[in-house]
Amino acid sequence: MIRAAIISPLMLAACDAGSTDQVTQFRPDYRGVETSLLEGDLVQFDVTMTGARGKTDLDAYAECAAAQYALIRGFGFARHLRTNINEEGGVWTADAVYTISPSLPRGLRTIDAEVVVANCAENGIPTV
Repeated sequence: MIRAAIISPLMLAACDAGSTDQVTQFRPDYRGVETSLLEGDLVQFDVTMTGARGKTDLDAYAECAAAQYALIRGFGFARHLRTNINEEGGVWTADAVYTISPSLPRGLRTIDAEVVVANCAENGIPTV
């Protein structure tokens, strides 16, 4: 006679409880932004950081830089065009391009510069 043992997934999870005790904290080190006016209203932002959890952290850093840059230039809006992200040895870099404009541009990835800069300040993300 063959006996089949049925083990509850909860029982298996209880056996591995020790592996979930480790807590990892987000400790970003924002290493700077280089801004280049490409042509007219096109602006490139090269950002560098360590401690990123992934590409969304770099996207947020670049967006904060773009929003502040738009305000510095007297514009209220920006639109994201593209971002290239690279990670090597724990150092994350991004090359992001935005358009800046005085009025809300057409497109899906538009940002209100004042709102974004305020959000960046709340989240501790530096701007230009």
